[in-house]
This record gives sequence, structure tokens and C-alpha cells, in this order.
Amino acid sequence: MPELTLSIVSHRHGALLHALLDDLNRMPSLHGAPVIVTLNIPEQQIDVSSYPNLQLIVVKNRLPLGFSANHNRAFGRCTTDWFVILNPDLRLADDVLPRLLAVAQEKPNTSLVAPLVINEVGDVEDSVRSNLTPLSIARRIFGTRQRFAPFSQSDGFRWFAGMCMLVRADAFRAIGGFDERYFLYCEDYDLCARLHLAGYELRLDPTSAVVHEARRASHTSLKHLYWHVMSLLRVWTSSQVWKIALSDPVPRAGTHRR
Repeated sequence: MPELTLSIVSHRHGALLHALLDDLNRMPSLHGAPVIVTLNIPEQQIDVSSYPNLQLIVVKNRLPLGFSANHNRAFGRCTTDWFVILNPDLRLADDVLPRLLAVAQEKPNTSLVAPLVINEVGDVEDSVRSNLTPLSIARRIFGTRQRFAPFSQSDGFRWFAGMCMLVRADAFRAIGGFDERYFLYCEDYDLCARLHLAGYELRLDPTSAVVHEARRASHTSLKHLYWHVMSLLRVWTSSQVWKIALSDPVPRAGTHRR
């Protein structure tokens, strides 16, 4: 029986989506695994028979939904112990999911594992980040941030960009999944912060890597920039960011604070 359910949301990603599905279809670990592809806006029909090794489920939205809502609805179909969130513009040259799962299963308190993210020329992207404060954004804007630096759990809270995440289904369910008030941007931070504050461990597997072609839509689209700014304001008016900034003691897993 497959241990993973995968969720991918496409916004007319077309050839990029099909390339990712080809990668997944070739992976021995995913034979028979449920892969839920949500077409958030109309695009070319997917031929399910082209991916015979996957249990491909295609959902067509009548109206577009946000990142959080789409993945939460896909999670509603999840009957496995682990839920995998993937961007449609990823490429997986290797079968990295068994390695991520092995890391996740090393400690019962682990709720989320992410791989390294690299770009098409092999540079490591900044998918591992410290607390999302106004200072951290200033560092990103003015180019003073590190793209990646090794860290340990003792270094404090780190969150992972939501392009590739393996999440324990019980933990995702316990904290209520993604917060759907985040339409786009920062929902990955919010998820990681709430898991952390609920006492769960979040881990990076530096031996696994996926390739991501970042579109950086908020740099060119006023609509995306608006969503980004509104999400940041929501983060900075939430309790999570300041609890982490003030180094509140982290409760034991099982004492889930909302």
C-alpha cells in the first residue's frame, strides 16, 4: 500500500506539469500512489493513461482557489500517513521521496521534511529561512541574506518554502492544515510556524534535492505583489511570528496551540 499522497496545483503550467508527472511516473516508490492534480484554471486535459504507474486524480476547479484551499481540499482525499505538496514547476531527477520518508520516520516527532531546492544551473536556492520578520524581508530585498547555510535544531526555528514538503498527515490534520486566509504567499511559513509551536520537529534533508524554476510573479505582477504584501501583513499581525521571535518555550507534541 502506498505511504504517500501527492498534491499538485497547476495554473496553466502545461508542459512543466507534464514533465513533473513524467518524473513521478518513472519513480518505483510511487507505483500506485495517489497523485491529486488540481487544475485551478482551465487548461489542456490531462490524459491519465499517459501515467499508468500513478493513481492520478484530476480535479478541475469551477472557480480559482488559493494555494492553501487547493491543498487542503486535496488533503481531504488523503488516506495515507504522509502528504506531499509539490509545485508543478519542479523536476525530480532522482527518486528523492523514499529518502525524505526515511528521514521523516527516524523520529516520531517529525512532522515535516523538505529537500534542498536548486535552480536550473545548480545553485542552491533560499528555500530554508529563519523567522519571517520585517528585518528578514529587508535582508532579502537588499541582498544581505545567505542563500543557504547548514543549521541544526539547536539553532532555532527554520521554515521551508512550500514548493516541496513531505508532511505527516496526523500533524497536518491536528493543526487544521493550511490557513486559507492566505490566498497566495506565506502560507508555507504559517504552516511551519504552527507545527513548530505545536511542538513538532521540522527537518531538512540536505542529501535530497529538487530543481525549481522560480517564476517570481510578485516581482512583475501588481496583483501578485498585492497578495504578497497582504500575506506579509497578516503574518506580522499574527501571534506566531512574535512568539517565535521572543523565543517562547516550545510545548511538547500533543499540546497543539492554535
